Amino acid sequence: MCGRFVSSTPPDQLASQFHAQFDGEHPLDPSYNVAPTNDVWSVLEDGSARRLVPLHWGLVPSWAKDPSVGNRMINARAETLAEKASYKSPFKKRRCIIPADGFFEWKSVEGQKKKQPYFMRPTDGQPFAFAGLWSVWRPKDRPDEELRSCTVITGAPNSVVADIHDRMPVILPASAWDTWLDSAIDDTDLLGKLLVPAAPSLVTLHPVSTAVNNVRDKGAHLIDPFDPHADAPPTLL
Repeated sequence: MCGRFVSSTPPDQLASQFHAQFDGEHPLDPSYNVAPTNDVWSVLEDGSARRLVPLHWGLVPSWAKDPSVGNRMINARAETLAEKASYKSPFKKRRCIIPADGFFEWKSVEGQKKKQPYFMRPTDGQPFAFAGLWSVWRPKDRPDEELRSCTVITGAPNSVVADIHDRMPVILPASAWDTWLDSAIDDTDLLGKLLVPAAPSLVTLHPVSTAVNNVRDKGAHLIDPFDPHADAPPTLL
């Protein structure tokens, strides 16, 4: 799964990288610990242009009774997008890219209660392009209001991530962006072929402090390399 990631690249740079328009409204603060229900930068095509906009992380289907259902829909499995009622329509019509400067996963450590967090980052320093879906939800008693939300698509891990976790975000190469964002394309077989593990050379990782476990901590120190053995007690022989 993907439950935390980093979003620190300025929006004007993201707009340039993804060839998107950015109107400068609704700015988001840089965050080194983006968590579910936070607003996140997303790239989507709304019929007239490609835009960089903030979306609520946790997809709320248009038919949902209330938005709290989105708390359980932060990730969508690539293998079942065309089957699940919550994702079937967005997969055909409302796909997006969620830029990320890296993401966190946790690994179980023998003899320890707490898992060790790791930071996975782009080898080339350019933000990852997470494949995502988006939706629009409107309350029945206030139809003029709307909530735009998204989910991160996950799939099988590559060989770098596999030792840490059994899933990872689907990362789209630049060659796939136009196809993925084109709402006129609804061939799910074609789209499904884009949802493959990223090449191992694109991802590098290092352990980080368990300070990232605190969702209220959003600081840059959270991605600093950390030696989990530095303060370990000596082994008795």
